[in-house]
Amino acid sequence: MAGLSYVWHGVALTDVAELRMSGLKYAGVSAVVYLVLAMVLTWTVHFFLGREWINLKGAFPLKAMVLGAVFGAGVYLLVLFTGLSFADHGVHHVVVDLIWQVVEQSVGGLMVGLGIVYDLHRSFMEAERAS
Repeated sequence: MAGLSYVWHGVALTDVAELRMSGLKYAGVSAVVYLVLAMVLTWTVHFFLGREWINLKGAFPLKAMVLGAVFGAGVYLLVLFTGLSFADHGVHHVVVDLIWQVVEQSVGGLMVGLGIVYDLHRSFMEAERAS
């Protein structure tokens, strides 16, 4: 998600060039924020699995992507209302950035879902080898 964010804000929109802080400080803050986002998204997917609100049958990675998309919309609304956005470029920028945040967090949800599937598969294979 951090790499996708840099491609979007640094390459496509050049928002990173408009920062009011040093690049090193931005990289550190960004790394912490994305680590927290990834941990919360992972915890949320595990929580939903534990409560059986979503299950591993069917299109589990797609369900994790949808959960990531909802999470991304919520994070974007939080950023928008607290004024932590890069710059104020009008309604067009708000809509495009919202769509991007949803796509970015969907990819994060997909990675979490695939990570859970991989971990469960690895655990299953180890259990099969042990028996």
